[in-house]
Amino acid sequence: MAAQSHNEGQSVNRPPLFDGEDYTYWKTRMEYFLQGHDYQIWSIVEEGDLLVTNEKAQWTEDDRKKISHNCKAKSILCCALSKKEFNRVSACKSAMEMWEKLRITYEGTDKILQMG
Repeated sequence: MAAQSHNEGQSVNRPPLFDGEDYTYWKTRMEYFLQGHDYQIWSIVEEGDLLVTNEKAQWTEDDRKKISHNCKAKSILCCALSKKEFNRVSACKSAMEMWEKLRITYEGTDKILQMG
């Protein structure tokens, strides 16, 4: 029997995979995925971790929710990256730092973009 040659749609439960190819396409799809999944997660990627000032022993329920959202943002980004791309950002401390490192790697800094 011949193999099917049509492409299927993407899953709404699984982030689009980035393997180093077509960054602009992935970046836009990832923004939409994160916004649709949980807009607060997208805000963390775009603006940085939710701030928790209490020591771990004094965390409130709200602090735990903030930490959980910060961790989810990093986790979703990690799930969207091939091993090579994950290794590129694995030392980053926040989802925003990961996102920015990928952006600079594939789009360059503003200075480089202006020169081009």
